[in-house]
Amino acid sequence: MTKKKNVKTENVAENIEKENVVDSVSEIETLKAELEALKNEQLELNDKYIRKVAEFENYRKNAIKERAELIKNGGERLLVDILPLVDDIERALQAVEQSEDVASLKEGVVLIYNKFITFLAKNGVKSIDTENADFDTDFHEAVTMFPAPTEEQKNKIIDCVSKGYLMNDKVIRFAKVVVGS
Repeated sequence: MTKKKNVKTENVAENIEKENVVDSVSEIETLKAELEALKNEQLELNDKYIRKVAEFENYRKNAIKERAELIKNGGERLLVDILPLVDDIERALQAVEQSEDVASLKEGVVLIYNKFITFLAKNGVKSIDTENADFDTDFHEAVTMFPAPTEEQKNKIIDCVSKGYLMNDKVIRFAKVVVGS
């Protein structure tokens, strides 16, 4: 009976071992399938990443190209708007040669000047006020200092040598002024 019991125990041990091998094989197959799925997912994600990088590079290159084009041709609209003023000045020069009437020439030049000032205002350019203004280094450049005739004119603008201009509230040319000291 001990022999029979040993054989039965061996059979049970063999069966358990076979079940473990079968479980290990199926587990290995499952892990292989998971590994293959992860490899496919990694390849897909890598492909998406490469495409996104290429797409971003194209966008960056296009943005640089567009910016260069804007810089190159950005002033075109402004220059097209100036051309009628050039025409007016040319007509005024012709009139100077042909006309004897100084008053009408002066009137024509004033009209051209006013048209040009309107053009500048339309494009966001305005002059910096200097009359009776306090000296401000953010807007004015002192060309010289002059003794102030009165005490209240100290550190005030006495005379404007050259007008200053703002474009959209940014100084594009400082006013050159004489300041009382």
